[in-house]
Amino acid sequence: MTPSLTMGHQEGEKLDNINTLETRDEDFVERGNNNVSDDNDDQDEHSESSQSHQAVDESDSSEDEVAPRNTIGDVPLEWYKDEKHIGYDIAGRKITKKERQDKLDSFLASADDSKSWRKIYDEYNDEEVELTKEEIKQIGRLLKGKAPHAEFDPYAPYVDWFKWDDAKHPLSNAPEPKRRFIPSKWESKKVVEYVRAIRKGLIKFDQPKEEPRFYSLWGDDSSSADRTKHLAYIPPPKPKLPGHEESYNPSLEYIPTQEEINSYQLMYEEDRPKFIPKRFTSFRSIPAYENAVKESFERCLDLYLCPRVRKKRINIDPESLKPKLPNKKDLRPYPFACYLEYKGHEDAVLSISLEPSGQWIASGSKDGTVRIWEVETGRCLRVWEIGEAVQHVAWNPLPARPILAVSAGADVLILNTGFGNEEEQKEIKKLLHIGTSTSDDSDDMSSYLSWHQDEKYDCIRLRHYRTVSSVVWHRKGDYLSTLMPAGESRAVLIHQLSKRLTQRLPFKLHGLPVSLAFHPTRSIIFVATKKNVRVYDMLKQKLIKKLETQLREVSSIAVHPAGDNVIVGSKEGKLRWFDMDLSSKPYQSLDCHRKDITNVAFHRSYPLFASCSDDGTAYVFHGMVYADLNENPWIVPLEILKGHTSSDGRGVLDCTFHPRQPWLFTAGADSTIKLYCH
Repeated sequence: MTPSLTMGHQEGEKLDNINTLETRDEDFVERGNNNVSDDNDDQDEHSESSQSHQAVDESDSSEDEVAPRNTIGDVPLEWYKDEKHIGYDIAGRKITKKERQDKLDSFLASADDSKSWRKIYDEYNDEEVELTKEEIKQIGRLLKGKAPHAEFDPYAPYVDWFKWDDAKHPLSNAPEPKRRFIPSKWESKKVVEYVRAIRKGLIKFDQPKEEPRFYSLWGDDSSSADRTKHLAYIPPPKPKLPGHEESYNPSLEYIPTQEEINSYQLMYEEDRPKFIPKRFTSFRSIPAYENAVKESFERCLDLYLCPRVRKKRINIDPESLKPKLPNKKDLRPYPFACYLEYKGHEDAVLSISLEPSGQWIASGSKDGTVRIWEVETGRCLRVWEIGEAVQHVAWNPLPARPILAVSAGADVLILNTGFGNEEEQKEIKKLLHIGTSTSDDSDDMSSYLSWHQDEKYDCIRLRHYRTVSSVVWHRKGDYLSTLMPAGESRAVLIHQLSKRLTQRLPFKLHGLPVSLAFHPTRSIIFVATKKNVRVYDMLKQKLIKKLETQLREVSSIAVHPAGDNVIVGSKEGKLRWFDMDLSSKPYQSLDCHRKDITNVAFHRSYPLFASCSDDGTAYVFHGMVYADLNENPWIVPLEILKGHTSSDGRGVLDCTFHPRQPWLFTAGADSTIKLYCH
């Protein structure tokens, strides 16, 4: 065997093995194209191939061949899909399957391995094969449409096998023979032979099947052609044929004794034998069968009353109906353990709010105090004695304005926290200073709201005519919205801090408002009533969308940082997720809490949201919102946070996330604030 033939044989076997492998198409083609040289490097490839020829000449091809590890031959690998092995080696031992890595682990392993692009999986032998440089070059040449061997010359000079010395005409210039234009005698003879064979009956054609004239009385009806056409048909069971015991003169061994007959009377009716053999000397002494009419009647009832239909049963594994949730470790970080407690209030903590940088946290309690804590140490820095139960606290979203809005009864206080540098403090004092008490005369608001200068705390006091339940800052930090559930048409008021102006919401409120929120990026406000959530455009002053919550009473609302998704909590313990681009009805309904949901919150940067309830628990969820509109939000429950004790039927009253870290703060009726970390 010549070296060129040996090399071609071995390389052909390698290419056959490569065809059976699962390759990573995209990455392999890109890297293969980058590593395989162009046509300008054909000379280098030719030199390398000549060296490989010399190596082949020195070794025997039969010794270089590597036998496959698996010896199952042409048996499909699908037959071993449910087995723990994929075949047998040359010694007859089972080749066990290797543990498969999941896609994430395989991706991380391939990212760390610089040679992963040249590794392919051999499904036949269940192993990874690393291709050599020569094999990669051959594959690269095949992808370019070239010959696999570099020494092959596709433009070799043509070898003419004929000599055309002084030849001007073709090899044969003879005219066409006459036999090509007349019918063949041999074909006519063959046709005559077929005709004679058909007449003699030697060749028979297929004849139509004749239906049988008689049917088997005791045969199985399922074998009949007209019955087998119907898949759901089941033939009626045949009655049991009589045996030796039904004979008029059976053997003595079949005849029961008197003791056995008496024992039959003690059995249950369904266990008692229906026929007791008897012996008669002749046919004339055989009486009529006493149960003949009864058994015939029951047989007829069984034939036309009992349904005999083959029903398709669907065997469904109950475990397959459960949603496949990802592993919690893949969704980290998220809060799951209590790290710190803030103690100092003497009554239930009704509201908490974090400073934009996440260094300080403010809390308002039912004991009439407002406290500011340091997040990392739990140290209380400042306390304000308001003298009335604090319903809500809200920190200004601008870092340059460290001021705090506090609602207590019918008053809203804009407090100076004292943080910031000297320039910021000068601007804040100037902002919070009012020369004389003023009232807003626009839209006849003088009898409903007034601006006052509070001398005790050196702050602004907004006095309303009804109890204020919540305070919400606009993202720009100059506008402040207050909610009075009993305020009727003036239930929602918007205040401008720099100009000391107040205006009511220029829309008709259909119902009693319970919560509101501003859009994080646009001039849109969300107003939640007991039944629905209405979305208004403040610039165009029109209703954009009405979200139907399908709840008995809404308690809280939160808007996603992207602004396209909203979560709504209710007083029946149910949570609703709305995708505003999808529909005005809930995208997802979560029944998680046993009591009223007091508040819901989104994280600013992490795909997390949480809800707290009077049952003393806080639920943390993974809520991923994709930028692709074709992808629906992905919601996964993560953790149930417990630790607060109930007091007077109240549990966790408020919750909020840290602006930068995956931490959750909860305020409870047990007068404590808890920090949960990852």
